[in-house]
Amino acid sequence: MLYFLLYLFIETFVSVEIASAIGPFWTFVEIIFSAIVGFYILMNFQYKTNEYIMALAKREISIEEFESLSLYTLLGAILLIIPGFFTDILGILLQFNAFAKLFARKILNLKKRPPENRGDDDVIDVEIIER
Repeated sequence: MLYFLLYLFIETFVSVEIASAIGPFWTFVEIIFSAIVGFYILMNFQYKTNEYIMALAKREISIEEFESLSLYTLLGAILLIIPGFFTDILGILLQFNAFAKLFARKILNLKKRPPENRGDDDVIDVEIIER
Protein backbone atom coordinates (compact mmCIF):
# COMPACT_ATOMS: atom_id res chain seq x y z
CA MET A 1 0.00 0.00 0.00
CA LEU A 2 2.86 2.34 0.85
CA TYR A 3 4.52 1.71 -2.53
CA PHE A 4 1.27 2.42 -4.34
CA LEU A 5 0.84 5.72 -2.51
CA LEU A 6 4.45 6.61 -3.28
CA TYR A 7 3.85 5.78 -6.94
CA LEU A 8 0.71 7.96 -7.01
CA PHE A 9 2.60 10.86 -5.45
CA ILE A 10 5.51 10.61 -7.90
CA GLU A 11 3.18 10.15 -10.89
CA THR A 12 1.08 13.16 -9.94
CA PHE A 13 4.09 15.35 -9.20
CA VAL A 14 5.93 14.48 -12.42
CA SER A 15 2.79 14.75 -14.56
CA VAL A 16 1.80 18.14 -13.18
CA GLU A 17 5.31 19.55 -13.58
CA ILE A 18 5.75 18.34 -17.15
CA ALA A 19 2.18 19.14 -18.22
CA SER A 20 2.46 22.68 -16.87
CA ALA A 21 5.71 23.14 -18.80
CA ILE A 22 4.53 21.80 -22.17
CA GLY A 23 0.83 22.69 -22.06
CA PRO A 24 -2.39 20.71 -22.43
CA PHE A 25 -2.18 20.08 -26.20
CA TRP A 26 1.30 18.52 -26.10
CA THR A 27 0.36 16.56 -22.98
CA PHE A 28 -2.55 15.06 -24.91
CA VAL A 29 -0.28 14.31 -27.88
CA GLU A 30 2.25 12.60 -25.59
CA ILE A 31 -0.41 10.43 -23.97
CA ILE A 32 -1.76 9.30 -27.35
CA PHE A 33 1.72 8.79 -28.82
CA SER A 34 2.98 6.74 -25.86
CA ALA A 35 -0.14 4.54 -25.99
CA ILE A 36 0.43 3.91 -29.71
CA VAL A 37 4.07 3.00 -29.03
CA GLY A 38 2.98 0.66 -26.22
CA PHE A 39 0.50 -1.13 -28.48
CA TYR A 40 3.13 -1.35 -31.22
CA ILE A 41 5.58 -3.00 -28.82
CA LEU A 42 2.91 -5.47 -27.72
CA MET A 43 2.08 -6.35 -31.34
CA ASN A 44 5.77 -6.89 -32.17
CA PHE A 45 6.66 -8.67 -28.95
CA GLN A 46 7.35 -11.91 -30.81
CA TYR A 47 10.35 -10.35 -32.58
CA LYS A 48 11.82 -9.13 -29.30
CA THR A 49 11.32 -12.60 -27.85
CA ASN A 50 13.18 -14.10 -30.82
CA GLU A 51 16.12 -11.79 -30.04
CA TYR A 52 16.14 -13.04 -26.46
CA ILE A 53 15.95 -16.67 -27.60
CA MET A 54 18.96 -16.14 -29.88
CA ALA A 55 20.90 -14.52 -27.04
CA LEU A 56 19.93 -17.45 -24.81
CA ALA A 57 21.10 -19.94 -27.45
CA LYS A 58 24.44 -18.12 -27.73
CA ARG A 59 24.68 -18.22 -23.91
CA GLU A 60 24.85 -14.42 -23.71
CA ILE A 61 22.08 -14.42 -21.10
CA SER A 62 20.89 -16.95 -18.56
CA ILE A 63 17.43 -18.47 -18.44
CA GLU A 64 16.52 -16.21 -15.51
CA GLU A 65 17.58 -13.15 -17.48
CA PHE A 66 15.58 -14.40 -20.47
CA GLU A 67 12.45 -14.70 -18.37
CA SER A 68 12.92 -11.34 -16.69
CA LEU A 69 13.80 -9.51 -19.92
CA SER A 70 10.67 -10.85 -21.59
CA LEU A 71 8.62 -9.87 -18.56
CA TYR A 72 10.13 -6.38 -18.43
CA THR A 73 9.50 -5.81 -22.14
CA LEU A 74 5.84 -6.61 -21.60
CA LEU A 75 5.69 -4.56 -18.43
CA GLY A 76 7.31 -1.61 -20.21
CA ALA A 77 4.76 -1.80 -23.03
CA ILE A 78 1.88 -1.84 -20.53
CA LEU A 79 3.39 1.11 -18.66
CA LEU A 80 3.56 3.03 -21.95
CA ILE A 81 -0.15 2.42 -22.52
CA ILE A 82 -1.10 3.71 -19.05
CA PRO A 83 -1.44 7.54 -19.11
CA GLY A 84 1.17 9.44 -17.11
CA PHE A 85 4.65 10.78 -17.58
CA PHE A 86 6.36 8.77 -14.84
CA THR A 87 4.94 5.47 -16.13
CA ASP A 88 5.99 6.45 -19.65
CA ILE A 89 9.54 7.12 -18.49
CA LEU A 90 9.68 3.73 -16.73
CA GLY A 91 8.13 2.02 -19.76
CA ILE A 92 10.73 3.49 -22.09
CA LEU A 93 13.61 2.58 -19.78
CA LEU A 94 12.39 -1.03 -19.53
CA GLN A 95 12.62 -1.33 -23.33
CA PHE A 96 16.41 -0.95 -23.20
CA ASN A 97 18.22 -4.20 -22.46
CA ALA A 98 20.91 -2.61 -20.30
CA PHE A 99 18.40 -1.01 -17.95
CA ALA A 100 16.16 -4.10 -17.96
CA LYS A 101 19.13 -6.34 -17.10
CA LEU A 102 20.17 -4.02 -14.28
CA PHE A 103 16.59 -3.93 -12.98
CA ALA A 104 16.28 -7.72 -13.32
CA ARG A 105 19.50 -8.36 -11.42
CA LYS A 106 18.35 -6.12 -8.57
CA ILE A 107 14.99 -7.89 -8.38
CA LEU A 108 16.50 -11.38 -8.71
CA ASN A 109 19.02 -10.63 -5.95
CA LEU A 110 16.18 -9.62 -3.67
CA LYS A 111 14.44 -12.93 -4.31
CA LYS A 112 17.52 -15.03 -3.52
CA ARG A 113 17.49 -14.75 0.23
CA PRO A 114 19.26 -17.31 2.40
CA PRO A 115 16.91 -19.85 3.94
CA GLU A 116 15.81 -19.15 7.45
CA ASN A 117 17.10 -21.36 10.24
CA ARG A 118 13.91 -22.79 11.68
CA GLY A 119 15.31 -24.72 14.56
CA ASP A 120 17.96 -27.17 15.58
CA ASP A 121 19.27 -29.19 12.61
CA ASP A 122 20.42 -32.04 14.88
CA VAL A 123 16.94 -32.89 16.17
CA ILE A 124 14.98 -35.67 14.48
CA ASP A 125 11.27 -35.69 15.17
CA VAL A 126 10.03 -39.28 15.55
CA GLU A 127 6.64 -40.70 16.44
CA ILE A 128 6.52 -44.15 18.00
CA ILE A 129 3.40 -46.23 17.46
CA GLU A 130 2.95 -49.15 19.87
CA ARG A 131 0.77 -52.14 19.04
